Amino acid sequence: MLASDGKIVKNDLSTFQTDLKNLLDRWKYASPMPAENVFPTDILNAFREIGALNALLSHEEGGLNLCRSLEGGFALLTLLRRAGYLNLSLGRCLEGHVNVVRLIELYGTSEQRHEFAQRLRSGILAGIWVTDGVPPVTIKQENRGYRLAGIKGFASGVTQVKLALITAITPQGHSIMVLAPTTEFGRRQSGPGKLMGMQASGTGAYDFTDIVISSDCILGSVGDYLRQPEFSAGAWRGSAVALGGMDRLVDLLRQELLDRERANNPHQLYRLGEALILQKTASMWVQEAVKAAYAAKMKPADVIATVNLARLAVERAALELITLVQRSLGVSAFVRGRAVELVMRDLMTYLRQPAPDEALTEAAAWFVNHDWPKGEL
Repeated sequence: MLASDGKIVKNDLSTFQTDLKNLLDRWKYASPMPAENVFPTDILNAFREIGALNALLSHEEGGLNLCRSLEGGFALLTLLRRAGYLNLSLGRCLEGHVNVVRLIELYGTSEQRHEFAQRLRSGILAGIWVTDGVPPVTIKQENRGYRLAGIKGFASGVTQVKLALITAITPQGHSIMVLAPTTEFGRRQSGPGKLMGMQASGTGAYDFTDIVISSDCILGSVGDYLRQPEFSAGAWRGSAVALGGMDRLVDLLRQELLDRERANNPHQLYRLGEALILQKTASMWVQEAVKAAYAAKMKPADVIATVNLARLAVERAALELITLVQRSLGVSAFVRGRAVELVMRDLMTYLRQPAPDEALTEAAAWFVNHDWPKGEL
């Protein structure tokens, strides 16, 4: 529940978890799947109504510390998993929003954290756009401010995001983080083309040329965006969203088998059992990743390797699950526009995260010479 100023009335994680469960129960079968190229604003508003976006903030700002503590991290896992279940495009945008909150918590000044919290409580959706377009985004000091130039591509939620955390290159060739407004319609550009899935995320591009910002909009120091272990550790949040998509696929599979009266077929039961194993395996890996990401005393390399293994385990489980669903449901799983077909397409697109082979081999290279950090987890 929210007070009139937008702050959470009861600082209670268990109540928040209950609110998330009730939201999922209310929405999962409430209406047909929305059009795949329409952003699910109604579902985002439902999360806003239960205080989910404000809950990301620190206790000092009236939130639930979801980005600061292990207990909060598990509540955040539930939030992202529920969002991925209801709509993977929403989950992607919400995960980006969480990333911005986390980076401001880590690298922002107390004034920046307070200012951002005030804007967050007004209901805005933030985005993190770091992939450069042509030309790339640069920043140059001008009088008492800074002038931006260049384009960011692959900007998720470009029509919904009101504030973006972007990276910009200084005249010295260094990368810094910048908080920039993204409210001008004329600066929005088309994206890389029509994606196979995740169309509702509204991926596009944004032209930052001639936007002037103050020094208060510069976040942290040179190189902070790629600073480890946070840069790699944050990947667990994307895995949590993908896990929600897996949850949805398993439910859709079960329901269709029941509707067809095929649930007692031994071959279908075998595939369903395999699907449940994949779902639970992915869930356990994500939980391990959360523990690592919030472990204050764990070696940075242990954190990075653990989260990278979790990321690849979830990807593998999700791809195997998609194959099982297709074999179980046959051609009906390929009928464009049906819920199961749309979720599979969104999930396959969502899973295409950068450098999976590198993440796997680097994790293996660490653990070939180091024991699993049991004591810390």
